[in-house]
Amino acid sequence: MAHGTTDDKLTAKQTRAISALLAEPTIRKAAEQAGVPERTIYQWLKNSEFDAAYRVARRESVQQATARLQYASSAAVTVLYQLMARDTVHASIRLSAAKTILELAIKAIEIDDLAARLDALEERYGK
Repeated sequence: MAHGTTDDKLTAKQTRAISALLAEPTIRKAAEQAGVPERTIYQWLKNSEFDAAYRVARRESVQQATARLQYASSAAVTVLYQLMARDTVHASIRLSAAKTILELAIKAIEIDDLAARLDALEERYGK
């Protein structure tokens, strides 16, 4: 978790509970891993400082996963291109790869255009 945020006010058990909540599929299993009763975690989730620290931890976890996806996307594009370009690959697979490349390229342009429009609006009307 990030230092200098609300997690500095948490107890060691609360910090363990947040880590367990991120790692386990259920609150019950997170409670077991953290060594606290399940109802305690439910009570902590109602506490604004604990909830804020948990939200920060979840956001950081998603940001790390997104960074890994972005890193892997280059290899994924290479695979799509190789499938599309190889004459030995079945035509339906080549067509699917080509279609995917085109759809993603168009979507990327649309997102870039929207970002530029948003930037222009923010500059014009202030953030």
